[in-house]
Amino acid sequence: MFQQLKNIDSAFKHIKLFTIVLIASCTITRVFEVYEGYKQREQSEQRLYLLEANGRIRTATASSRMENIPVEARDHIKMFHFYFFSLDPDDEVIKDHIGKALYLADASAQREYDNLRESGYYANIISGNVSQRITPDSIIVHTDTYPYHFRYYGKEKIIRTTTIVTRSLITEGYLRNVNRSDNNPHGFLIERWRILENKDLSVSTRRTGDNY
Repeated sequence: MFQQLKNIDSAFKHIKLFTIVLIASCTITRVFEVYEGYKQREQSEQRLYLLEANGRIRTATASSRMENIPVEARDHIKMFHFYFFSLDPDDEVIKDHIGKALYLADASAQREYDNLRESGYYANIISGNVSQRITPDSIIVHTDTYPYHFRYYGKEKIIRTTTIVTRSLITEGYLRNVNRSDNNPHGFLIERWRILENKDLSVSTRRTGDNY
């Protein structure tokens, strides 16, 4: 009888051990599945699907926001200055460009626009058939502190009927993060923007047939 009890006790211990091992195996398997699922979801969120001109879809991996900050910040600053300073003698073109620029900056840019408009700057562009073109020389962004301070260096060409005036343009401001949108694809807003320098460098005679 004692032998039977020993056998029952031994069998119970084996069953108990088997059950523990089985539960542990199931738990480890489940944890591994959850981890792999999370990992795959994270990878899929980093993957962009791009529709090519021929209708085919290709994938591209998205980098983290921090990795892209310097590149996106410089492009945001470049596009703001392009829209604010690239003008033609057409009221609709001026409104369109200034409108796009003001989506990228705060009230400091609005104040600069208001001052120029009140001084007759845009009216003179239209009446004098003047075009403006802006070319960046360098854009320096300090991403070690937030909001990010920047300084823009560029050349501005003022194209009149008979002359072309080349001016230096230096501005500075700060960038803060905002939500991305169709009007603001980089998700930055320029703050405390001001023009540090905008002076004539040279005046040249415009030759017939030259394109600018």
